[in-house]
Amino acid sequence: MIKTVLSVRPIALPAADRGTDLEVRVTAPLTGTDLPVIVFSHGAMQSMDAYAPLVDAWTAHGFAVIQPTHLDSASLNVTPDDPRYADIWRFRVEDMSRILDNLDLIENAVPGLAGRLSHEQIIAAGHSWGAQTASMLLGARVLDSDGVPENDRTDLRFKAGLLFALPGTGFGDLTPFAAQNFSFMNPGFTTMTAPALIVTGDKDQSLLSVRGPEWFTDGYHQSPGPKTLLTLHGGEHTLGGIHAYRSTDTTDESPDRVALIQEVTLAYLHSVLTEAALDHRAVDVPTELGHLESK
Repeated sequence: MIKTVLSVRPIALPAADRGTDLEVRVTAPLTGTDLPVIVFSHGAMQSMDAYAPLVDAWTAHGFAVIQPTHLDSASLNVTPDDPRYADIWRFRVEDMSRILDNLDLIENAVPGLAGRLSHEQIIAAGHSWGAQTASMLLGARVLDSDGVPENDRTDLRFKAGLLFALPGTGFGDLTPFAAQNFSFMNPGFTTMTAPALIVTGDKDQSLLSVRGPEWFTDGYHQSPGPKTLLTLHGGEHTLGGIHAYRSTDTTDESPDRVALIQEVTLAYLHSVLTEAALDHRAVDVPTELGHLESK
């Protein structure tokens, strides 16, 4: 049954160490209890107001979605001369955990939501830079130039992940510009043990990597199972337009591709929340649109 939903923004979470309150958007069904929660980390320059095609599908089927606006959002205008700029990637991860620390505050700020969110069924999700942010909460680590991992930022309250266009490995795989300016783009996936669905496009050529679209599959191939990979044929970085409806910056607009992502993510969410293996036979992935595999 498709549910009627309510969306409230902005809800401000105190964050003195961040320099400004963390603002979030909450979208949730008007009815139902024990609602599973998806915390979604946006891509670079985006905000809590993006990704409606995904949010609408998930909330219509009984999920609550919480979307932070990270410090790199164009709406906040945090420039490179800001002392927080070098640590924006760390603030991103902290934003996601801060949301879970304040779930009671968030529930009470939304009319009729108090007591209706599940604090046990929580998913970390994200697109592009947001996917890297979410992956760190699932166990991925940032490695230094010697391969030594940065602090472990795993948050065990997140049970699984939805990772869209997850950037791959760094240093030798990055362009000189990316290697110089984005040292945090050197993830290690061997410790990303939580279950995750990784969605990638086979035409997604990053301007930050010297490798081809297979760069975005590193998180699947280099992490331990259980993992599932959805490869979208013809998909570029916005994967058909998951960030907005009819956006002028979507280079590969495809309602069919977005509909497939909606279907597969909902099936995957059902499987991980019921602790059952994803039944590939129950998910219709037309061969002309994509390919689904698991390990």
